[in-house]
Amino acid sequence: MKKYCIIIIILLALFNSACDKDFLDRRPLDATTSDVFFETPDQMRVYINTFYNSANFPKYANHGSDYDSDNQVTGTPNQRLQGTRTVATSGSIGFGDVRRINFFFDNYRRVEENHELEEYQQYLGEAYFFRALVYFKLLQSYGDIQIVTKELTVDSPELYNPRDPRNAVADFIIGQLDSAAMYLTAEKTSGAGRINRWIALLIQSRVALYEGSWEKYHDGTPFGVDNPDPDKYFTKAAEAAEEVIDGGVYSVYSTSNPESDYKDLFAQLDFATNSEVMFWRKYDNNLTGGDGDFTNDRFFRMETPTNKTITKELADAYLCTDGSPISGNALFGGHNTLASETENRDPRFYQTIATPDQVWKIHDNGDTEYWSGAYDRLNSSADYNAPSGYIIQKGYNPNLVYHVQQYEESPGMIYRYAEVLLNYAEAKAELGKLTQDDIDKSIKPLRERVGMPNLVLADIATDPNWEFPDLSPVINEIRRERRVELAAEGFRWDDIARWAAADELIVGERPKGFMAAQISKNPYPVDEDGFLDPYQNAMPSGYGFKLDRDYLNSIPESEIVLNDNLTQNPGW
Repeated sequence: MKKYCIIIIILLALFNSACDKDFLDRRPLDATTSDVFFETPDQMRVYINTFYNSANFPKYANHGSDYDSDNQVTGTPNQRLQGTRTVATSGSIGFGDVRRINFFFDNYRRVEENHELEEYQQYLGEAYFFRALVYFKLLQSYGDIQIVTKELTVDSPELYNPRDPRNAVADFIIGQLDSAAMYLTAEKTSGAGRINRWIALLIQSRVALYEGSWEKYHDGTPFGVDNPDPDKYFTKAAEAAEEVIDGGVYSVYSTSNPESDYKDLFAQLDFATNSEVMFWRKYDNNLTGGDGDFTNDRFFRMETPTNKTITKELADAYLCTDGSPISGNALFGGHNTLASETENRDPRFYQTIATPDQVWKIHDNGDTEYWSGAYDRLNSSADYNAPSGYIIQKGYNPNLVYHVQQYEESPGMIYRYAEVLLNYAEAKAELGKLTQDDIDKSIKPLRERVGMPNLVLADIATDPNWEFPDLSPVINEIRRERRVELAAEGFRWDDIARWAAADELIVGERPKGFMAAQISKNPYPVDEDGFLDPYQNAMPSGYGFKLDRDYLNSIPESEIVLNDNLTQNPGW
């Protein structure tokens, strides 16, 4: 049985190899596959390609949306935030990908017999990278998890091991990324092919910042660890990010047009020469397998809100053009209309949220429509339903020639340099070692792109509405910067989780929208101040997130039945 399982794995790998020239020169698949596979670097590459494909890679990359957070809102409440999830009775933890990557490590060494390290070290580095990503996803989902470094069979005693502590798992992941960075190429490449050492260091800064924050802010809770050492991880996060910064390979994308550069970054059709995009997915309808993908239609879907909108909470986070919060600021135009909200704001506000005066559609014949047309149609049909009113345009290109249902070639951004800068600033701030020089090489380039004043440590404006009033002003402002810069890219829930911030941001809260009076059709409730309140009826008391349970997923009961040494996560 094991023999046939392995054969299936290799068949899948070969299927995703994009028709390699030596495909037909392979040995018969009715042989013991592990004995004949991984004899050449090319066979290693073919196998690792399966971790890049569209079915696997997106699971491990934070990109896409924040609908599981307080940044964006859909037609129905998120179950985690609402606290309505139930314990999983069946299913698996997700060790299939662990087994697949461990198969590689168990079998690749026969390549050493006839090939020099430099011939295959790139693929070895990629294997370490993907094992780190697989385990990081497990860490985020379950916390403590079994560390397994070889392919297990049904008879392996390791199947019945207890879970390893989360900090041991984090150390394992960081170590895997050290190995990845050692073997991977340092070349920038086009960013759409293979990963490099700088991407491994980016992810290392992400993992270390995540674990450091988790250990610091969950200390003393059911989710804490024994003998927490957050500064160890903050130091590693800062070091890894700084190495990328000092490497000088990447920089913040800018054409010196603060009115559109941020928006244009996400609407591009190709990132091959982009200075900021570290890794991206290319969609090409002329390819099959590999880079080919026939379910891409981002621009087409973003023509209308379709129940997907930005929250007032995110909209209010954007500073005014003087670098100060909107509270009590004479520059702020007020909430009466979207146009007044936009006045004198951080340009990322109107480069993320569509405003009526901006271009919505550019037809093939050159005719132009503006977002006012979309706002006039709000809530007139399912396509135009907008629970909060704020329509997202970040990642949207208005040229209809590029809009194709299912067969679109809009690229998928996966990793970008801005995260490196934000990870660095936050890690240094958490260590209490952040200097103005650190700000100048991290936060300043992001603000300069949009023409915003730099963050000056000695002159941070007080905000009575800071999300974390018990924390320092600089921590609050760096977290704000992260929220604004990375909005709708899939980071917000992970940030809330690692900061143990659901008590401040989620519990008892309801996402709000803009002033309801500015739209003619409104099927949604309105709060006492006139703002859209889409979940007022569904959850009158606000989100019911359970602080002693919902930060982690439940271990499926079927897994616990199979292994007496497995324990359930807190609260489940």
